[in-house]
Amino acid sequence: MNKILVFGASGQLGHCIKKVAAEQQLTDLIFPGEGEANILDEAGLESLFSKHSPKFCINCAAYTAVDKAEEDIATARKVNKDGAANLARFCKKYGATLVHVSTDFVFEGNSPYPLVETDAANPINVYGLTKLEGEQVVADILPEHYTLRTSWLYSEYGNNFVKTMLRLGAERDELKIIADQIGTPTYAIDLAGCILAIIAADNKQYGTYHYSNEGVTSWYDFAQAIFDISNTNVKTYPIRTAQYPTPAVRPTYSVMDKAKVKSTFSIEIPYWRHSLEECIKRLGEQ
Repeated sequence: MNKILVFGASGQLGHCIKKVAAEQQLTDLIFPGEGEANILDEAGLESLFSKHSPKFCINCAAYTAVDKAEEDIATARKVNKDGAANLARFCKKYGATLVHVSTDFVFEGNSPYPLVETDAANPINVYGLTKLEGEQVVADILPEHYTLRTSWLYSEYGNNFVKTMLRLGAERDELKIIADQIGTPTYAIDLAGCILAIIAADNKQYGTYHYSNEGVTSWYDFAQAIFDISNTNVKTYPIRTAQYPTPAVRPTYSVMDKAKVKSTFSIEIPYWRHSLEECIKRLGEQ
C-alpha cells in the first residue's frame, strides 16, 4: 500500500482531503495530529517518516494570516519556507514525492491576462514572499514535487470568506465589499480532489501547477453570490481597496490559467459559482 502523509491535517484543506478520501474510500492516507506532525520539528518528522515510509506527502501546513505576517515575518518564514524545506529533505531521504500547496499571492497582480506557471513571481506582501521562498527551496531540494498554487480558498471548514460573509450577512443590514481585486474563488473540496487525482495519476511531470475553480470574479461579486445563493437579505456596496486599507497589500488581478494541470492530469475543473452552491448547501445541512 502506498501511504500518503498529510501535514496540516487539522486545517481547512486537510479536513477537505480527509473528507474526499473518505468519499473515495481511500484508506492509505495518514492524518497525524499537530503535535505529531509539526513541520518545524525535525526529530518528530524523522519519527513519522521512519514509521510510515510514505510514497507521497501533502503539505497543507502554512502560515496564512496575511496581514499578521507583515509584522511577524520571522514566524511566517519559518513555517512557509523552513517548514517546507524540512518536508522536502525528509521526502528526499525517504524517497517520497511532495505535493506542496502555494498561493496566487506569489504574483504582483498587475497582469491583464490569466497568469501561467512561467510568469515571473514578484510578491507584494510578506505572506506571498515567504510562500515563494517555500516554493523555491522545495524545488532546490527535491525534484520529485508538485507545487499547486491556489487562490481564495473556502469550504465548510475553518475560517474563510464564505463563512465570514454568511455570519456578517446575518448580523448586519448592509456591508461594504472590495470590488477592485479580481481573482477566482476555490472550493477546497475541489482542490483536495485535484491533489488526490494527481497522486493517483502517477504522472511524473513534476513542477509547478495552477489550480483554482473556473471563472473570474471580484470580492464584491463573490459576496453577492454568497448572499444570493443563501437567500441572505443584506444590502451590499462596492468599494475600492483604498477605502479599506490593510497592513498587507493584495494583488489587484491574480486570475490563474489552469490549462497545464487540466491537460497534464486530465482534470475537469468546476465553475466557481457551481462549487459555491455546493458548499452553501453543505453548510446548510450541518
